[in-house]
Amino acid sequence: MGWLDTVVYDNITYYHLVFFAVVIIAAFAIAKIVSVYLKKTMSDRVEKSELDTLIKIIQVGIILIGVYIGLPRFEFDLADVVLIGGTLTIVIGFATQKVGSNFASGLFLLLERPIKPGDNVRIGTVAGIVQEIHVLSTIVRDYEGIYVRIPNEKVFTSDITNFVTNVARRFEYSVGISYSDDAGLAMGVIYRLLEQHPFILKHPGPSVFLDELADSSVVIRVTIWCPSEVWWSVRTEMLREIKKAIEAEGITIPFPQRVITFANAIPGAGKDKERVS
Repeated sequence: MGWLDTVVYDNITYYHLVFFAVVIIAAFAIAKIVSVYLKKTMSDRVEKSELDTLIKIIQVGIILIGVYIGLPRFEFDLADVVLIGGTLTIVIGFATQKVGSNFASGLFLLLERPIKPGDNVRIGTVAGIVQEIHVLSTIVRDYEGIYVRIPNEKVFTSDITNFVTNVARRFEYSVGISYSDDAGLAMGVIYRLLEQHPFILKHPGPSVFLDELADSSVVIRVTIWCPSEVWWSVRTEMLREIKKAIEAEGITIPFPQRVITFANAIPGAGKDKERVS
């Protein structure tokens, strides 16, 4: 190799080193930016230890990508490394398939944000309050106080019902009154009662209307909107208050009734029995 070739080779090597350094610096900068972003957006949804672990894994992944991009500029054959790495990846992949799937699902859940700690949810057949969201699993406390660990893969692929994402939630009653009672009076009593409650929303407001002429009663339908946070307490309270209010006005809630008509009169029916002295 002549001196000219040596100079050219040295210059090429120098530029490759500069390129490699720039790529690595850029990778570290991107990793830092991603770290700051994740801390700002996920600190209220993931425990600190879990978030720190997640950030470190992502940072290492970004830096490794930078190294992979920068190394081919040198006379460095990655074929053997890729072959060995690919073989190890296949072996490790079979051994940790579920772990990887749960980890990826956890990342998607953290980015999509369908649930967060404290939410009242139903995930598949499990209903309760979200306690913790880890990288690999989600912990839900059901309504019996039992803690259920759900793999994030199952969480991500299940139907998720979040009962508190919307600030308001609706519930309804069907109130049956006697046919002899004044339906207009009953509806007015119920509506005035709803207007006085501090947690029942005005927009959208409650609705009280005649819904059905049933076999044993006139059915009044009552629909109510209230803040999701107090939905259960308002729902249980108002049914009791509606019952008390309409009964105070003398309105009755009838029992189921049936009228039976015989096709043929029974002989002797309706006649007084002979008194025996």
